[in-house]
Amino acid sequence: MFSTLVIDRRYRGPEQSGNGGWSAGLVAAPLGDRAEVTLRTPPPLEVPLDLRHDNERTSLHHGEVLVAEGALADADLAPPPRVVTIDEANAATTSYGGFAGHFFVGCFTCGTGRAEGDGLRIFPGPVEPGLVAAPWTPHSSICDDDGVASTPAVWAALDCPSGWAGELSVDRPAVLGRLAVDVRRRPRSGEQLVVVGWAIEDLQKKFIAGSALQTADGEVLATGRATWVRVPLDWQG
Repeated sequence: MFSTLVIDRRYRGPEQSGNGGWSAGLVAAPLGDRAEVTLRTPPPLEVPLDLRHDNERTSLHHGEVLVAEGALADADLAPPPRVVTIDEANAATTSYGGFAGHFFVGCFTCGTGRAEGDGLRIFPGPVEPGLVAAPWTPHSSICDDDGVASTPAVWAALDCPSGWAGELSVDRPAVLGRLAVDVRRRPRSGEQLVVVGWAIEDLQKKFIAGSALQTADGEVLATGRATWVRVPLDWQG
């Protein structure tokens, strides 16, 4: 099966390419609730992209260039280390590292330069070593006609918190390379949520971290496992 899609500039991460989580969520959507997507090159903005779906795999192409590949995830993803309360998330977000400086201020998920209702404005700050959290309330603009958050929006929400947990800092940028997600329930517009990220393993040039989306009473709605790639300071996307 083939379809054509365009990543609107609203859904950018770096200034010149798509937000990793949103882009991966577009590739994952035909696969259902549990999938893994690998980004092969920065997803281009505002151009037609070909999405191909064949049984248990998907791929995204810009002409002859392979942008991303998706497949069914073959294992359950680990839950967060512990439940983080709304109060803890509210306290943590005040210490968000991106407030001190941000390589990608326009990032759809965690950019400090995005207005309310435009970006997700998820600002994860430290709860304890290796664990970050932020409050999040889905805006109606990223939900379907029934008020349920879209698959790309859920993937985007799980994206950057894992990066900040894996010691993403204002000193060196990193970009999403791979994301596996298990969605149990997509949240609704206006639902009060906590997004959690936690460090798993540092591999020097890249690092692995987890993330989760939970309700105010601790119900886990979705979990993710991300591989982040550290890039040069002058990387433009």
